[in-house]
Parts: sequence; structure tokens; C-alpha cells
Amino acid sequence: MSDSRAREISAQITAVADNVEKRFQRGRRVLSFHEYLELFATDPVRYARDASRYLKDSFEHYGTEDVEHPWGKFTRWKLFDLPWEEPVAVNASNGKPDLRPRGALIGQEHVQQEVHRVLANFAREGKPNRLLLLHGPNGSAKSTIVGCLIRGLEHYSTLDEGALYRFNWVFPSTKTIRGSLGFGQGGTGGAAQATYAHLADDQIDAKLLVEVRDHPLFLFPLADRRQLLERLFKDANETPNDWILRGQLSHKSQQVFEALLASYQGSYTEVLKHVQVERYFISQRYRVGAVTIGPQMSVDAGERQITADRSLSALPASLQAITLYEAKGELVEAAGGLLEFSDLLKRPLDAFKYLQLSVETGEVALTQQNVQLNCVMMGSANELHLDAFREHPEFASFRGRLELVRVPYLRNYKHEQQIYDAHVAPQVRRHVAPHATAMAAMFAVLTRMRKPNADRYSRGLSAALSGLTAVEKMDPLRRRAPAGAPRAGSAEAALRSNIKEIFEESDSYPIYEGRIGASPREMRVVIMDASAIRAVQVPIAARRPRRDRSAHAEQAEFEWLQQDAIAGGYHDVKQFRESLFSRLLTTWEQELYATSGLIDEQKYAELFGRYIEHVSVWVKKERIRNRATGEHEEPDEKMMKEVERLLDMKGEAQDQRRQMISAIAAWAIDHPGLRIDPGVVFPPVREANARGDLRRQAPAVAILARDIIIVVRENGVGLDAARKRDAEAVIERLIARFGYCRNCALDMASMIMRKRFHDLVV
Repeated sequence: MSDSRAREISAQITAVADNVEKRFQRGRRVLSFHEYLELFATDPVRYARDASRYLKDSFEHYGTEDVEHPWGKFTRWKLFDLPWEEPVAVNASNGKPDLRPRGALIGQEHVQQEVHRVLANFAREGKPNRLLLLHGPNGSAKSTIVGCLIRGLEHYSTLDEGALYRFNWVFPSTKTIRGSLGFGQGGTGGAAQATYAHLADDQIDAKLLVEVRDHPLFLFPLADRRQLLERLFKDANETPNDWILRGQLSHKSQQVFEALLASYQGSYTEVLKHVQVERYFISQRYRVGAVTIGPQMSVDAGERQITADRSLSALPASLQAITLYEAKGELVEAAGGLLEFSDLLKRPLDAFKYLQLSVETGEVALTQQNVQLNCVMMGSANELHLDAFREHPEFASFRGRLELVRVPYLRNYKHEQQIYDAHVAPQVRRHVAPHATAMAAMFAVLTRMRKPNADRYSRGLSAALSGLTAVEKMDPLRRRAPAGAPRAGSAEAALRSNIKEIFEESDSYPIYEGRIGASPREMRVVIMDASAIRAVQVPIAARRPRRDRSAHAEQAEFEWLQQDAIAGGYHDVKQFRESLFSRLLTTWEQELYATSGLIDEQKYAELFGRYIEHVSVWVKKERIRNRATGEHEEPDEKMMKEVERLLDMKGEAQDQRRQMISAIAAWAIDHPGLRIDPGVVFPPVREANARGDLRRQAPAVAILARDIIIVVRENGVGLDAARKRDAEAVIERLIARFGYCRNCALDMASMIMRKRFHDLVV
């Protein structure tokens, strides 16, 4: 290595060392007790938080945003988007890259709201006195929710707003401090030293860690602490929580405190010299304030004697004469943060029965001591285990100690698709065809749909809903109801106008919508299996039995395959595949048409722009200015009717046009400054245009599809230069606009030729 290179590396190491030291000092990592009291007085509410308030504040630190679904407006907590982490590019199957940190939660805003509500209740009550149990089917994101919370705690604890402190006991070396620190010396040996908190390691004989992370204020006697807190909190117009107000030193710390106090003949000031306040950080990896317990049989807490440890032989003699125990285990390691019981109900009841008392009292009893708990306890359970637990005689006594939060499968297939794009498609290790994850997501959501109970609704709505198919129900659930005026009396209109009531209909049912269906984990297997052939085949092959097992075997394995088919296509897997395949063919046709260059799509945007302009003045009963002549004229009724015919609008023109203008106004409010795209605001516009043009251009598009097959499969043999050039241009546009690859384009063109254009080309 050259000298210049070595000097460069040395300088870099020096710079890093300086930055680390500056951050250490700026972060106030080590303090004496008096220094901590001064810091505490600057913001007593922040530094006196218990675990529930701390977790609630971490929620609120990252902020919120409103998310609107067809069934209502929800608050999304940005913590679940992991905004502090580096986003990873996710190549969605539509070819449009997406940026999202790994592990971010997709959807489930109502669950986020419920978790925050529970934490807010804990904060108001002053203690987390119930276990928050997330329950739902397997693969519904219960672990992801807890994972986001833990990662949020980890990051929040690194910020000034989330600083956490604990204390340790330090005992200086007799070589550093003359005398024996007052032990048996009348309490005068260490009087010249203000604090031992900042001594270097070589100046310390022994250091006792407080593993349960006692709050430094626990060193204040209860009565004095109450007076201090009431005075400080009164200025902040807040109320101290139960943990900081009544919490006491752990058994080991109390014994050390009493021994020191006796040795110093009651000098409280001398005792506090041994207190070293230390900032700590939440870490799941190192099991500090964030711990996950699996469904094992082992005990979650225990203790061991530490005075017999030879490494602590340097303790003063008066402490060596005392039997000191330290607590250990997951309940202790989670102090100050979050404790997750993964698959809690898979444990035998006796393995977690102690929680019945512990979550209420905030203590867990060990052999030699009671350990005070300061953590939010969360658990997860699938519905089958919860159903069995409800039948247990002990459930009634547990119910008051539980906060049940339901986590169903997603019913928005756009959200479901984002899961596959983020977590499945990147692992396929080959190009994922356009619409593959979308079709898989639609299939999964269709398996979760429940037929509305028409008897619950009014006569008119009941008649409309009785004919509502699973596919019709799924479509409006995927996004905010599109603007426009669905046909009066149609099932779609009935669904959109009563969407919230229909969406919440099954919430009180034991088998609620979103409990049964294909899980993301199962669909992951489907996508991975299909990718061995071609990813584009995913929606076609979805849930056909694998070759190594029979349909009967798969039906017995998956609960959603055991559901009886109901009129409207509910639970009808065969019909799901047929409907999705037909939809995929239509989408392929439209994309082939859009990239063919045969029709100028811009003319429809211009036509629709004129329509909006004329309808807006027609509704106001005004006249429109002719740009060519400058004269004011009546709106063009003929043009408006032609557009309405394309949109397949029925009913009174006045009502339809007023609804149209209202829809445009609503969209403009939600998207300020954006140009109105009729294909986005009014999806029927694009569909109507495509239907009309495909009918006229079908023969030419069919020839183009055949040419694409020849170009990709046979390198264009037999095609003249112009046709080969045109086919290559379409393939390039398919790649650029819709995320195809050449093989995907071949699959698409081949399937369209067989299913839609087989009789158009000789």
C-alpha cells in the first residue's frame, strides 16, 4: 500500500473517531445523578415516560396521513412506512418502479388505528395493564405490524426526542480514591470526589449493571419523588404515570442502596456518588427493550446469584456479605419497550397463565423477588387457536386482561399486489411478466369475498345486491370509488352508495370477510411455481393442483377450497380463473392496441376536454365562447351526446351531467394542479374508446400480433423489412410503457391469437 493511501485511510479513521466522540458527547451518553436531574427538569414529561407512553410517542413522532378507501377515511401512521430506512427499488409487474423500505406494512390502516387507540388508553390509565393480542388468519401481517413497531422504537431511541436512561452502580479503585470509600472508615474516605460516574474503566474496581433498567428517579424516596414530580408536571399540565410515581428499586439495587447508606452512616449524597446514569438504545438484536418470544415451553423470567461470581470479587466487603440476585429472561430484557409473544396460544395454558396476574399488577413473581415490569406486551394468534381458547373455561378470566385487535386478510387487491411486488417478485430471479402479480392478487382477494346478505338491506338495495358477483364486489374495494355516474339501479351503483355498510357487514360474524381465503404465503408458492415455466402464466395456473398431488388432497389442505360455491361466483375457484383470464385477455388487447400506433389516443383526450368544457357551461345554463369566431354560442349538444354514448351513460342527461361535473370537481380538489386525465378520472372512457377502436382495427392488430410472434420466435423470417420494423417498434413500446420483455410479448401475442384473433388472420 502506498504511503499516500495509508495516510488517507489514517485520516479517515481519525475523522470517524472524532465524529463518534462528538456524537457521544452531544448525546449525553454518561451522566452523574445530579447531571441527570438537571436534564430531567428540562422536560420531565419526556424523561418520565413508561413503556406505553414511549411507544405511543414513537407512533406520533413520525406523523400521519389520511388514507381514503371506498368504505371510509382512515389514518395511516407513517411509522409503518419505515421512513428512516433506505428505500429499496421494487420493480412492479407493471414496469413502474416503486420505492419502499423492506418490511414496510402495506394497508391495514384500521389495525394501525386500533393499536394506537389501545396505547393511548394505556397512557391515559398510566400503565399498560392489558396484553394486546393481534389475531387473524395465517399470513395477515401480524408479525409485520409488530416488526414495524420494534424498528420504530429502535430508531426513535436514537433521537434526542426518544432518549432513554438507566443507571448502574460503580465502585472506584482504592488506588484512585484514597481510603476505602467510607466502608468502615466513618464515611469520609470519598468525600473529596463529587461523583464516580465519569471515572475511566481502569479507575473502577467493580460495576453493577441494573438489568431491569430501573429509572434513576427510583433512587428518590417515594414521598419526596411524588412532591418533585407533582411540582414539575404541574408546570407541564400533565399527570405522572403510575410507573414513575410508584415504581421502586429492584431487589438488587435496593440491597446495594441500603448497604451503601449504612456504610456512609446515612449520607444520601455519598451514596449518589456511586450512581452512573447511562443512555441506552432499544435493540431487538441485542435484546434491549425489544424481545420476541416464540411458542417455546421455557420460562420467560428467572434469576441467578451474582455475589458468587468471581468477576465481582472487587465489590466492597459489606456488599460481598449480601446475597445479591439478578433477574434474567425475556421479561427482563424487554424492560422499557415491547415484548412480543409470537403465536401465544400455541403454548399450553399453564405456560402463560402467569400473564393473567402479571399484566394487571405489572409484576412477575420469582423465587427471591418480585420484578416490576415496564413493557407493552403484545401477542399474536391465529383464529383457530383463538376459537379454541374461547371455549376454554379460563377464557372469561383472561378476557379482561386482553385487548383483541383483529388483523384480517386484505380485501384491496392493489394493496395485495404491492405485497407480491415487494416480497415475492424480487425473489423470482427472472423477469416477472406484466399483470402477473395483479392477477395473483385479484385471485387471492376473490377467495376472501363473502356474498352480502341481501336480507339485511332495504328492498331496493336488496334486489340490487342479490345479483352482485364476487368480481363486481372486488373491483370497487380495490380503490376509492371512481368518479362518474354508474347506471342507476345497477349493482355497482348500489355497492358504491352503500359501500361502508356492506364492507362492515360481516365484522360481527365469526367467519368474517377476510378470515378465510388464499394467504400471501400460499400465493407466493403459486408465483414461484409458475415462474419455473413463465411468470405470465400465474393467473392462468393459479391454484390448479400441483402435479404431485390430487385436487382432493389440495382441497383438504386449504380451508378456502372447502367452501361451497354460491351464486354470483363466490368461492367458485374455476369461475375465478375464467373471469381473470378473460380480464387479462382484454387488458392485453388494449395494451397491444395502445402500442400499435394505429390510433392516436390524444384525440380522445381532446374530445373529452371539449366535453367537460361544454358540460360545465351547460349545467350553469350559460353560453360558451367560440375560439374561432369569438362569438358566444350554445353548448354543442350533439358532441356531448356522442361522448355520453361512448361512456354508455343512461338516464336523464341533466342528472348525469351534474354528477359528472361534481365528480370532476371532487377529483380536482384531491389532485390540485394536475391535468384531468379522462382515463384515470373516468375509467369507462378508456374502456369505451378501446372497445370501439378494437372493433374497427381488430384485423390490423391481429396481423401485428402474428408478426410479433414471428419476430420473437423465428427472428422475423418471412416478413418484409417494413412489417418486421413495425413489429419490433411495438415490442419496444410494450417494454417501455408496460414493462414487458420479449418473451412476455411473445406469450401475450400467442394467447391473443389463439383466444381472440384466431378467425381474423389466415
